[in-house]
Amino acid sequence: MAIKISGTNVIDDSRNLTGVSMKAVRYDETSVSLSGTTPTVDLSAGNHFKISTTGNTTFAFSNPPSSGTAQKFVITVTAGGAHTHTWPAAVTWIEGADAPSPPDSDDTSNFEFITVDGGTTYYGSLATTGAVN
Repeated sequence: MAIKISGTNVIDDSRNLTGVSMKAVRYDETSVSLSGTTPTVDLSAGNHFKISTTGNTTFAFSNPPSSGTAQKFVITVTAGGAHTHTWPAAVTWIEGADAPSPPDSDDTSNFEFITVDGGTTYYGSLATTGAVN
């Protein structure tokens, strides 16, 4: 059964929302804390992930949306020392560059990623880096 307003379908029998114009007043993302030196970034859990490294860190990504659905996410890394980062092989850095350097000790970097093909490829870039002050 469709829901109608003034004779126009707003929600059809398949529960699709149609004929409605909406403007977001606020958009919030779920932030997830990571830990350890082999954290898994579970994309079904949120869009922002944060970690303070305790050693050389190897990231894994899991549960991307299905192909044809885009998901953008950010990983905020605060360096607890001079640690290396290893990213999944599926990450392609902007303009084919090498992976950005991890932040210096006690600094923070924000790494942005997007996937549109079910996690076959993640396009990554360094968004910001610098001192925490």
